[in-house]
Amino acid sequence: MTTDQPLVDSHFHVYTTDMPLAPTAWHRPPEDATIERALETLDQHGVTFGVIAAASLYGDYNDYMLEAVRRHKRLRATAIVKPTVERHTLEALDQAGFVGIRLMFRRVPDPPDIGGPEYRMLLRRIADLGWHVHINDDGARLPRPIAALEAAGVKLVIDHFGFPDPQEGVNGAGFRATLAAIERGRTWVKLSGGYRVNPPEAAKLYAAELLKVAGGERLLWGSDWPFAAFEKSVTYASTVAALAEWVPDVAVRRQITGETPLRLYFARC
Repeated sequence: MTTDQPLVDSHFHVYTTDMPLAPTAWHRPPEDATIERALETLDQHGVTFGVIAAASLYGDYNDYMLEAVRRHKRLRATAIVKPTVERHTLEALDQAGFVGIRLMFRRVPDPPDIGGPEYRMLLRRIADLGWHVHINDDGARLPRPIAALEAAGVKLVIDHFGFPDPQEGVNGAGFRATLAAIERGRTWVKLSGGYRVNPPEAAKLYAAELLKVAGGERLLWGSDWPFAAFEKSVTYASTVAALAEWVPDVAVRRQITGETPLRLYFARC
């Protein structure tokens, strides 16, 4: 990288308001977040590559992301899938530019047992493809899925600092399990959605603790554009500025927004 701008945005969304909302959708977007708008936003901020995160609002409707990665080779994506998804479907997504699946458990009162037979089959297929599993859950609940995903042999990416328990912070069981997983070498954590952390000011502290263990080699950055439920209060520029606050070292930021995501998401291109 020749500038201090991110080279890769590892977490943003694309969707249109006429897409079918999932029954469990927790937010109704006020406007389209089209592929074209997303790319224009990346270009305005000097960001070359992007990884689209499947939006829980739309469940396993992955069609619009599929269109995006087929049309734009600078993009990759993660999908939300049912555990019974067929291998040929995953292979088709892989050929198009998908690199993983996203498990959206954070607002699920009773998450599925990913150690059960259906998920063991799914996770074996994910491992065989060389994909990663991208998980979003409350920090207090993370130890169990981390253990199950590590046992399955998949690469693991944890969303939004791992949503640490606001009462326990860096000492919470989930955050400690996240740090331990990073040390074992197959887990990455996204410095993203800091404004969703409770309280938002704690994101800087969590980043500092993650940096002690992960350095720039196991951390990723994502804007979380278009900031679902925060569309009017967060800007893309503010997410770039937040990263600079969380990670003061320019060289480490360049790893987090360049070398590390390129190696994880784009190595096969």
